[in-house]
Amino acid sequence: MNRKIILFFSLFIALGSQAQSKKITIEESVLQQNRKFGADRMTGFQWIPNTNKYVYYGEAWTKMLTASAADAKATELVSLTDLNNTLGTKLKNFAGLEWIDANNFIVNDSGKYYSYNVSNKTGKLIQQSTDTQENQTFDNAKGNLAFTEENNLYFYNRNQQKIAVTAETNKGIVSGQSIARNEFGINGGIFWSPKASFLAFYQKDQSEVADYPLLDINETPGKLVAIKYPMIGQKSEKPRVGIYNLTTTKTVFISPKGANDDYLTNLCWTPDEKYILIAELNRAQNDMHLNVYDAQTGAFVRTILNEQNPNWVEPEHEAFFPNPNSNNFVWFSEKDGFQNLYYYSIDGKLIKQLTANKFPTKDIISANADGTLIYFKATGENGMNMLGYKVDLKGKQTLITKDLGVHNMIVSTDGNWIFDEFSNHTTPSKSLLYDKNLKATTLLESKNKYEGYEMGTAEIKTIKAADGTTDLYTRLIKPSNFDPNKKYPVLVYVYGGPHAQLVTNSFLDGANLWMYWMAEQGYLVFTMDNRGSDNRGFAFESVIHGHLGVNEMDDQLKGVEYLKSLPYVDANRLAVHGWSFGGFMTTSLMLRKPDTFKVGVAGGPVTDWKWYEVMYGERYMDTPAENQKGFDEASTLNYVNNLKGKLLLIHGTSDDTVVMQHNLALVKKFVEAQKQVDFFPYPMHKHNVQGKDRVHLMTKVLNYIIDNNK
Repeated sequence: MNRKIILFFSLFIALGSQAQSKKITIEESVLQQNRKFGADRMTGFQWIPNTNKYVYYGEAWTKMLTASAADAKATELVSLTDLNNTLGTKLKNFAGLEWIDANNFIVNDSGKYYSYNVSNKTGKLIQQSTDTQENQTFDNAKGNLAFTEENNLYFYNRNQQKIAVTAETNKGIVSGQSIARNEFGINGGIFWSPKASFLAFYQKDQSEVADYPLLDINETPGKLVAIKYPMIGQKSEKPRVGIYNLTTTKTVFISPKGANDDYLTNLCWTPDEKYILIAELNRAQNDMHLNVYDAQTGAFVRTILNEQNPNWVEPEHEAFFPNPNSNNFVWFSEKDGFQNLYYYSIDGKLIKQLTANKFPTKDIISANADGTLIYFKATGENGMNMLGYKVDLKGKQTLITKDLGVHNMIVSTDGNWIFDEFSNHTTPSKSLLYDKNLKATTLLESKNKYEGYEMGTAEIKTIKAADGTTDLYTRLIKPSNFDPNKKYPVLVYVYGGPHAQLVTNSFLDGANLWMYWMAEQGYLVFTMDNRGSDNRGFAFESVIHGHLGVNEMDDQLKGVEYLKSLPYVDANRLAVHGWSFGGFMTTSLMLRKPDTFKVGVAGGPVTDWKWYEVMYGERYMDTPAENQKGFDEASTLNYVNNLKGKLLLIHGTSDDTVVMQHNLALVKKFVEAQKQVDFFPYPMHKHNVQGKDRVHLMTKVLNYIIDNNK
């Protein structure tokens, strides 16, 4: 062979080998999973209201592209440069844009709100807020802007006049903000009626809630910042709902019909603005009434339904009204063991149980224009998926999405077109457009951004739970150069608590990219969703009630049994890491099952549930007065003498979710027991360490495991 040809092929092979040997750094694994390695998507997809056209953003959110569903041919609708020139703004991207109607959208530039008309390319300032104002909430027509300042609620009317809704001088009475620490699906405290005739709002009296001190080290001297933190069994906030009438300028209030510290959740308006629906839940969270109140007077009208359960009742979704001209509504309930949809009249009559699935419904997406079809997300029979469905008002259900995976659907206003973006084990991202006959057209399919990098593989399997019958999903990540004849150490990553699921049929199977980095260091990384975790139904989740950690640990030990059965696992080199509930699980496993793991790293752990907050904690553990045995059993402070392995405890010093008292109390117990542990604080960080400091966090976590698991 010609020498030049030989040299060419040698160079080609060398370059090819080099191209296949790029390594992901730990910095990239922490910060770039959704950036550099993020799949190509139709970012910011929105349907233009009352049309069959849609928009999405190109070139890092700086170009707004539009297309018709009929042909999907994209053109530029408006550039960021033109928008800024027209409005006099300094927007860096289109993020946060909301459509008002078919021709107008609204953007926010540092508290200044502008409308822009895409037809005549004009715009204007419509509202302006200040730096001291928070929780800004527009009405449906984007005319009135409600907001809070300190503990009071105000709004700017359409003439940009500032109107005071409340004028409380007692700082302990807070209006217009979220209540119940964002449990029960609550994520705000301001509720405009459909036509902006009324402004409803949450108000909480937290005067008797204990102040909890957090230290601000950025001032000299350091400053104590007090937050209101209602701990389990102690005094909680007292909620009520205000309804401000924009015509009369008067406010009426709705208070709990039961105890004054019951929960008022899932507030919503009826389409005709006559009524407000509120799910009232007793503090024990085992008795819920869906109540109707008169919007003019605040008077109680009727109870539509009542649900009770000895474990808990947890309403998370407000009533959904499929037809804007009817007060008939859809209600979520898991009274039959799985979250299903029920169709009610405002008079309290059950018209139809719409779904009767043996798997949970997750969310309602929307309805078609005449309210005869409801689109929703549910897991399907395999809890790792999230699929798209529709159901009519007679209960005829149709699966829309054809591929298994994790789907996100957006339905056009008329219900004739459905945008669907999904990923699964083998698909980084794929965007589809369904017509009314559910015929799909592919709009975009992403390449694998990890091609050319040393990247391991994940095995998804099921094993039996400790009850011997329930299937649990597992994920085992292996290095790219995996050798079945070698013995590998294992890192078990755990969460294990409610409202979380770690193993999903999405790209990378729900894993964090740093897990693949860890695999390339010669590790296996294992995760299992034990009983008590999300998306498997009420029985699966509620086994944890009253004794957090017990069934969860038993299931995790079944995962350890499975690992030890594998010929390539080094059973003497097992490590465990988790955060929050996963930190509780990590410390519990290290102390209550001390011969299992050689190393543990617990971040932000709950160490004794009596120091956790009322809403979450009492749902799963009741109170110490009711369940002292369960609290004693779960408290990691009672097991410090059992520690055998190396343990690193981590906490953000400004954590207002799992307060630092948890970790400091555990450290104190270790000192008293003359047990050596490691502790690392992240000053001024809250419950998790975000931003660039997260690289420092994960470097510390993973290096600690590597250094101590030899």
